[in-house]
Amino acid sequence: MKKQSCSVCGSAVYFDNSTCLHCGTGLAYLRPSRAIVATDSQGRHTDASGTSWHRCANASLSGCNWLAAESGGQCFSCDLTRTRPNDNDAKGLSQFHAAEQAKRHLVAELDELGLPIVTRAEDPDGGLAFDLLSSVKEKVLIGHANGLITINLAESDDAYRERMRAQLDEPYRTMLGHFRHEVGHYFETVLVFSDDSRTREARRLFGDDTKDYQAEIDRHYSEGAPADWNERFISKYATMHPYEDFAESFAHYLHICDTLDTAREFGLIASAPGRRSFREVVENEWLPLAIALNQVNRSMGKEDLYPFILSPVVIDKLEFVHGLRTESATAGG
Repeated sequence: MKKQSCSVCGSAVYFDNSTCLHCGTGLAYLRPSRAIVATDSQGRHTDASGTSWHRCANASLSGCNWLAAESGGQCFSCDLTRTRPNDNDAKGLSQFHAAEQAKRHLVAELDELGLPIVTRAEDPDGGLAFDLLSSVKEKVLIGHANGLITINLAESDDAYRERMRAQLDEPYRTMLGHFRHEVGHYFETVLVFSDDSRTREARRLFGDDTKDYQAEIDRHYSEGAPADWNERFISKYATMHPYEDFAESFAHYLHICDTLDTAREFGLIASAPGRRSFREVVENEWLPLAIALNQVNRSMGKEDLYPFILSPVVIDKLEFVHGLRTESATAGG
């Protein structure tokens, strides 16, 4: 989350703002510039090139504060949603707001990291898309299949999510975390399995992904995680199957990158020097910050903000994910 200011009055504004609370100027997020910009009374913004942008058509439906290329059209983030609750599902629609907010955060971070998003319009068989489904009348399973990510909107409810977290013995569970984990499956497909050498390296680190997935799920829920799981995995869930190990590692890479960037923006840590291994980033920046934030939370009587142990093996996996980002940026010029 970057520090930004209102271009009219200079007051601090934030990623989700649609209005400057100080001067009342309309605000919106312009994806090409990755910035919150001022809009006129009609919700329009003209960029430096003279191009006009328009407030997303879903501003009222989902609280979207992004700009779209066409008047009355959807923004890039909203276009990624393939399915949403119907207009008669009041509860589902109320939960939809939180899911779309988390998705916008995800898309902005992927852009910042230079990770490529290929849409369903560009690739009908494997492009990224989201089914954000209400479980008011039917069971919804969170998952990923060929670029299509399904999210159970009930996860936006704090009580439901906490109940599931306790039931599954998880130390951490958030809507944004679900998006980060599931998009990890998408990027494993497009950035790892598309390249033979990366696939071999992934199998060395995460294990044989050709293992029968359902059989591994059954094993995990009948036997649980191995006793020494935290020596080789970021979470118990990561022990289920190499697919899940990668997705968990990918999610944590996003957790760490986003939190470090925010800490730098707000002066909690110094700006990072040039090229370094991700292991150095973790050891020199992330671990000291995470320990400090955990202690701050404890000072407030809260659970640890980052209740995870990063073993050397886990850091190797994070380094692999980091390599996908840098290779992708190099390939893109």
